[in-house]
Amino acid sequence: MENVFDTLVERGLVAQTTDADKIREMLATENVKFYIGFDPTADSLHVGHFVSVMVMAHMQRAGHTPIALFGGGTGMIGDPSGKTDMRKMLTRETIEYNIGCFRDQMSNLIDFSEGKAIMVNNADWLMDLNYINFLREVGVHFSVNRMLAAECYKQRLERGLSFFELNYMLMQSYDFLVLNRKYGCKLELGGDDQWSNIIGGVELCRRSDGKDVYGLTFNLLLTSEGKKMGKTEKGAVWLDPKKTTPYDFYQYWRNIADADVVTCMKMLTFIPMNEVNEYAKLEGSEINKAKEVLAYEVTKLVHGEEEAQKAQSAAKALFSNGADSEHMPTTVLADDDFENGEISVIDVLVKSGIAKSKGEARRLIDQGGVSVDDVKVASIGEKLSKAKLADAPAIVKKGKKVFHKITL
Repeated sequence: MENVFDTLVERGLVAQTTDADKIREMLATENVKFYIGFDPTADSLHVGHFVSVMVMAHMQRAGHTPIALFGGGTGMIGDPSGKTDMRKMLTRETIEYNIGCFRDQMSNLIDFSEGKAIMVNNADWLMDLNYINFLREVGVHFSVNRMLAAECYKQRLERGLSFFELNYMLMQSYDFLVLNRKYGCKLELGGDDQWSNIIGGVELCRRSDGKDVYGLTFNLLLTSEGKKMGKTEKGAVWLDPKKTTPYDFYQYWRNIADADVVTCMKMLTFIPMNEVNEYAKLEGSEINKAKEVLAYEVTKLVHGEEEAQKAQSAAKALFSNGADSEHMPTTVLADDDFENGEISVIDVLVKSGIAKSKGEARRLIDQGGVSVDDVKVASIGEKLSKAKLADAPAIVKKGKKVFHKITL
């Protein structure tokens, strides 16, 4: 049976390890309890989190036991890693609500049935800590000089790093110590921006309890240009269908750059590598076949097969006049949206969210980037009639890839 460590390496997921040989040996010979932390900074997981979930799923499929740690305690401070400014402080109520959302989404992606995986909240051991005791047990093992040299802090020094945030590494490291003591957790996983924090936990377990534990980071989801993936004009690409519809989610992957398709197939799907390697041979317009497969597979994992099929059907409808547009993103207009039986295309663009403002809508039209039912909108004064919409919905298009159905 293939070692899951080799699987993660082959799929381009592994970035750094504290001891690659030992981790590989451990994963081959025992059921390893491992953990990944998720700070609840929003009410939904996003595409960046999905890499963590995929790593967790690969590990679980190979017979290891995931511990999903939700940062009810660490979320009260916020991880400074990768941030140029201090994160906005969240209330405890907001954090608890966000954790509930994370739990629900994670349960759709990872098997949390008895004995298969564990969910924990670090608020259970962080919120009631005695500060003096914490400093004596944990703080004594950390060198401030080494902490400030760590990448997660070093990039913040010019803008100012608060003592408040300086505690974050100690708290995350303490999480590993608690999970090792309570569950026998031997491995912490996280994005490569977590390397310094993970090293802190590995060293704390060794210095405090004399235990050998290990760390592994995985590559962040980046474009071929080195930019983080998962951002659109509308903002982040969320896993919550109320924040990013399954159709928009599908379209995001369908429209990624050609150079990023194979990387995403490796990192975000379970498509066998021999098939991925065949898709990697495609060139020119043939790459669109791979994009359709990628979009379908990722949407199926996050939203289920039925929603993936709907999104795929809606996407195909955009390119074939006779196809069904039932599942296309839709805006329903009300009677008071019309004046004298008409509504301006500018207002339609804003109401549908295609444009954020009337000014942006005007610019799109002036630049020739808007069409209605495949007819380019030539003037900012053009309108849609209520009578025509009563007969059939209108399909509004921005550029080549953004479509929206307008109906009554």
